[in-house]
Formats: sequence, C-alpha cells, structure tokens
Amino acid sequence: MKIKVLITGGTIDKTYKELTGELSFTETHMVDMLNRGRSMADTLSEVLFLKDSLEMVDSDRGFILDKCLSCDEQNVLITHGTDTMVQTAQFLAESIKDKTVVLFGSMIPYSVDNSDALFNLGVALSAVQLKSSGVYIAMNGRVFDFDKVQKDKSLGIFIDA
Repeated sequence: MKIKVLITGGTIDKTYKELTGELSFTETHMVDMLNRGRSMADTLSEVLFLKDSLEMVDSDRGFILDKCLSCDEQNVLITHGTDTMVQTAQFLAESIKDKTVVLFGSMIPYSVDNSDALFNLGVALSAVQLKSSGVYIAMNGRVFDFDKVQKDKSLGIFIDA
C-alpha cells in the first residue's frame, strides 16, 4: 500500500528562531520524522505549502482537496496546523468518499524537545492503513471521525465533539 503524504505546514513543521524567539517555517521535517521513526510504510511526500493553519483560506483547502482527489493513492496523510484542522477535515469530507484521509499535526514543533509530532505521525500512519474510506483526525493517541472531534484550546488536546 502506497501512502501519499501531503504537507501543508502547521506547528509540526515550525522551527524555533533563538534570536527572535519566534516560530517560523524553513522546510518540512517529514522525511526526517519518517526516518527517525524507522517507518517502513511506502510513502510519497509532497509539500503543498507551509502555512500556519490560522492563515489558511478556502482556496487552500480547495487545493488540498484537488491533490487528494487527483492522486493515485487511496490512502492520504495530511500534515496540518491544529487550529483549523477540524474545519479542513469537514471541508474535505464533503467531497472525498472513496479514499482514506487522515489529518494530523502537533502542539509542539517537531524541532523542539518533547514534541508530540512523532507520536501523532505514528498514530496517523497506522490509522490511514487500518481505517475504512473517510476523513479522520489523528491526535493525542486517538483517531477521530471528522465530524466528532474538536480542539479543546484550554487543555491543548483534541476531544470528542
């Protein structure tokens, strides 16, 4: 099974800039994450863009949707910022019926110690191989249906909606 990995940015790919104290994008960490996690899954990664999800608009979601629908793979992982991940999952679910799509991200950048990025990637990789067709979110050790999840900003985790 080949898995398409679409990279859109979010905290997972941000890097801490020591001089300014800011988080920003330089490049994706996905290949490093897959290698570090010793993944044997057959993946093909593609960077669509590197954006904070608060900056995403519907045209960005349309672009993600087009990439999901046009790829040959039936199993698709999408890196995404956590603030609007649920909104994007709902947008995709309106049109995607015959593929398994799993969105995931992290609360702490991969490049920072104690990040949840590798754990969330592992859960997402498992989910995309085991779940039936549909759109899901993999965060905090759980896999949620796109329409039964919300981000609890006060706790910094995803919970049942």
